[in-house]
Amino acid sequence: MAEQVIVVQTTLPGEWTEVRAGAWCYALVEAGLAACAQRSKITSIYRWDGEVESASEWRIQCKTDAARKDALIGAIRTDHPYDIPMIIAFTAETSADFAAWVGED
Repeated sequence: MAEQVIVVQTTLPGEWTEVRAGAWCYALVEAGLAACAQRSKITSIYRWDGEVESASEWRIQCKTDAARKDALIGAIRTDHPYDIPMIIAFTAETSADFAAWVGED
C-alpha cells in the first residue's frame, strides 16, 4: 500500500528574483513546515476584474505531512504578497521511504 504526503502549491510574483523566491521557500523548509519546496517559473493566464490577464509567476510546490499542513498553509497565507493567494493542498500517494522522510523532524 502506498503512503501519503500532502502537496501544497501557491504562486508568487514573477517580478521577484529567483533568489527572493528561493529564500521564501527556504524559510518554509527551515521553519520545519515543509520537507522540501520547489520553485519554477511559469506563465499564468487568468481572469481578473473582468479581463483576461497573463503574468509571469513563480510556482511554489511544498511537500509536507498531515500534521504540518495547516501550519504550512497558515504561514503561506500570512506571508503572501497577493490579496487573494492561490493555495491548493492535495494528498498524493508516494513510497513509504519518501513519506517517512517527509514526516521527519
